[in-house]
Amino acid sequence: MTVADRDKRSPSQDATDHSAEARADQLRLLEALFFAAATPLDEVAIKLRLPDGANIPALIAELDLHYRARGVQVIKTSGGWTLRTATDLAPRLKLVQKVQRRLSRAAIETLAIVAYHQPVTRAEIEDIRGVVVSSGTLDNLMEVGWIAPKGRRQAPGRPVTWVTTEAFLLHFGLAELGDLPGMEELRAAGLIGPRPDFALGETGTLGEMPLNMDEGDADAEEHERAEREAAEEIAANPSAAEDDDRDSDHDDDADNDDADAETAGAGEAGHDDG
Repeated sequence: MTVADRDKRSPSQDATDHSAEARADQLRLLEALFFAAATPLDEVAIKLRLPDGANIPALIAELDLHYRARGVQVIKTSGGWTLRTATDLAPRLKLVQKVQRRLSRAAIETLAIVAYHQPVTRAEIEDIRGVVVSSGTLDNLMEVGWIAPKGRRQAPGRPVTWVTTEAFLLHFGLAELGDLPGMEELRAAGLIGPRPDFALGETGTLGEMPLNMDEGDADAEEHERAEREAAEEIAANPSAAEDDDRDSDHDDDADNDDADAETAGAGEAGHDDG
């Protein structure tokens, strides 16, 4: 614009241009506020940042119109306004993440038993570990996808047998179950301590193999684990615990009756001798 053209402009035109520039600046500031705010902004919060006299509803409506066909939009939520991704793009923006979950020691020992002794029943797992296996331990391994039921043992009660899955082989990088490490490999890796030479099938389970720790510490840890798993089993089946208490009370009464009978017999024998 030349000096002559500027001189020809009326004061009203200058005021209009100044008003347009001020409005554009207010729109930029409002857009920056929406972008930087961690939570939706209401009119009170916006008014604190914009110049006095700014028409906040009109600015929001104009900004909403500007973003309506874009990937982000002005959304009113929680009593305020904010920028959000367009709702129609939501399915294309989903992210799938794997959540890492650490298994308990009981679950790791149970998994080792299933891997080396499959197909194996729950009773056999308990016999090898020497403690009760809670149902939650097997459920967690099933949820991870590393074990699965496979038929029933042809024995009284027909118990379910457990085996490892393809997911187990894939996770641990095994082509087949024969690739599982043997006793000598585990000892060479320092995962187990020295012990007599016999086959892995005769030793029970990796869970029973002594770690590199003092005997007293190992016994204490085993005792704590047994008490914890017994408590979990009682919580899962309180009626069975009550039956065990009743059986124990009955056995104590029987023992007391036997002791009374022996005492009476001794008294009679002494009377006869007299």
